[in-house]
Amino acid sequence: MNGEANSEIGRPPRRWLVTGGVGFIGHHLCAALIERGDAVRVVDDYSDAPYPTAMKEQNEATLRRLALASHASQANPDCFEVVRGCITDRALGKKLVENVHGVLHLAGLAGVRPSFVDPARYARVNTEGTATLLDAAQREGIGLFVFASSSSVYGNTTALPAHEDAPAIVPESPYAASKRAAELVMLAMARKVPHMRCPMLRFFTVYGPRQRPEMAISLFLRKILRGEPITVFGDGSMRRDFTHVTDIVHGVLAAADNAPEGVRPYNLGSGAPLTLTELVSAMGKAAGKEPIVEHAPVPLGDVDATFADISRAHRELGWQPEIKLAEGLATVVAWLVRDGAQS
Repeated sequence: MNGEANSEIGRPPRRWLVTGGVGFIGHHLCAALIERGDAVRVVDDYSDAPYPTAMKEQNEATLRRLALASHASQANPDCFEVVRGCITDRALGKKLVENVHGVLHLAGLAGVRPSFVDPARYARVNTEGTATLLDAAQREGIGLFVFASSSSVYGNTTALPAHEDAPAIVPESPYAASKRAAELVMLAMARKVPHMRCPMLRFFTVYGPRQRPEMAISLFLRKILRGEPITVFGDGSMRRDFTHVTDIVHGVLAAADNAPEGVRPYNLGSGAPLTLTELVSAMGKAAGKEPIVEHAPVPLGDVDATFADISRAHRELGWQPEIKLAEGLATVVAWLVRDGAQS
């Protein structure tokens, strides 16, 4: 890479390894990196669940078009590359971390309910995969490893709003356990390279365009637009800290730029939880239609509430969420209508 200054942050462009880079959050993060003039190496296994392979392929195509049109491609024709493979592959991991400034590790199996169906796969990908990739990065001498964790690590026993120093020892699902296990493995591995910067970002209910189809906001809005009933679990009193993907991307970049040495967790959430009833009302306004609501029992593994204390991320990373719910829901509606995804 040459020394052409990055037009957005006033420094030479960098090459990043983004795992899971054609998934939901990964797509938005890669787009932001390309737009600011950085180069991106993506690894993804293109598995079909829980994020559909077809959507990953669409995301890849969009990123390739963006890369071709960007100023980064003029200085570096290889500013965007995709490697198909799994993060549990040690030989592949060694190649992936070559000549990158840092690792932005988003890859993993998401979903509370599916994790009960195949818990061993979740443990292998989310925990073993993280350990494999971090080991490769340490051996390569990379100074930054950003890990996408989850608010699920807090379970139902943590006092709210959840603070990063609160105990997280009673997971409600294999998914939550796999993410917490990955955090603990990172803490142990950091003893070998204590100067490495390893922020662990606990995402709180991320939503936005290109979200997984079965997630509440994209699923509900799709059905509301079609005039179909939506199923709300419980009586609607469950609370979630909904965070727009744009704010999450800004949080990842802030962590990459500003996180201190060592392993340190950060909550990335809105800091303003809503009940499901309030969410449904807001989605009806965004879609311009009255939702038809049905109720069902709360599924196994769902927590009662998520509510982030985001003061550490603001204080240490200089980050705070900016996208209000109405604005964020409007972006999802626009995406569904534009891409015909509501039909």
